[in-house]
Amino acid sequence: MASNTSKTARASVRAGQSTGGALSVLGEYKYLIPLANGRFAYVRNLTNGKTAHLKTDSDAFVEEIRILAAAGHGPKVRAELTALEAAHPQDGWSATEKRLADAGVFETA
Repeated sequence: MASNTSKTARASVRAGQSTGGALSVLGEYKYLIPLANGRFAYVRNLTNGKTAHLKTDSDAFVEEIRILAAAGHGPKVRAELTALEAAHPQDGWSATEKRLADAGVFETA
């Protein structure tokens, strides 16, 4: 019987299950798993335990990051975006971070 999910999605879910529900690297949870040279990303939402596959220039991506930032994860997400930009400057993560900042995602009320 064929599965409707990709190998990458299944591997991501298995990785999340084995570390208590979220991808952990050296004790730190990763909120963003980049895909397709930064055009898409898995966004791990620790507030509801779900992982969304989103286009990084979509409104849904902005809203998912807004939910994380509102729950107090904004500085960590922003640090991940900075690290992704440093590791993959050709993928446009600085533009993604700017778009999120312009949308007021990281503003604390």
